[in-house]
Amino acid sequence: MDDKAKILLVDDREENLIALEAILSSLDQDLVRARSGEDALKALLTDEYAVILLDVVMPGMDGFETARDIKRRKKTRDLPIIFLTAVNSDPDYAFRGYAAGAVDFISKPFDPWVLRAKVSVFVELHTKNKQLGDQTALLREQAALLREQSALLNERPDQGTARALLRSVEEQAEVVGKHVPPARRDELDELTRRLGDLRRALDGEEPSS
Repeated sequence: MDDKAKILLVDDREENLIALEAILSSLDQDLVRARSGEDALKALLTDEYAVILLDVVMPGMDGFETARDIKRRKKTRDLPIIFLTAVNSDPDYAFRGYAAGAVDFISKPFDPWVLRAKVSVFVELHTKNKQLGDQTALLREQAALLREQSALLNERPDQGTARALLRSVEEQAEVVGKHVPPARRDELDELTRRLGDLRRALDGEEPSS
């Protein structure tokens, strides 16, 4: 499984894309090129990105228009956009950029340390959010499986089958529990409590209060 985040680099000039790739290569993430706003929008249809570095001045669809289209889409409306501008760019660019949904501006020529630091923050946020989402999905799957197994147990199968079903759920819950973030701990505790009640019921004991 590839755990690298994707970073979308949008600029119509080849030399700018080469410079961005050289600066960001040390982050060891997937750097994806787009030579226009249209190409950027197409790329966002098929892949998930941690952050977009978006040139403001491009022929055809400029950076502002591209950003507005990105923010209109439900799938990408929360995607962070860093605008790339020339040092002597129009002072009004900052206002227009933030209005279009930018989270930051970086002027050309790029300061490598600043650029890497800013991009790495969004990569880390993306990675943590993805991990949290994966763990939440696992918990939901566990809860659904538990409901299914509970239904089977309520149908009163033989003791051997019931214990085997319960043990499989307990093993999966144990694996998930090693990766559950603090924010989801209450859900795991509730799942564990229900499993304990099922185990006690099979053993002929009273469930916990």
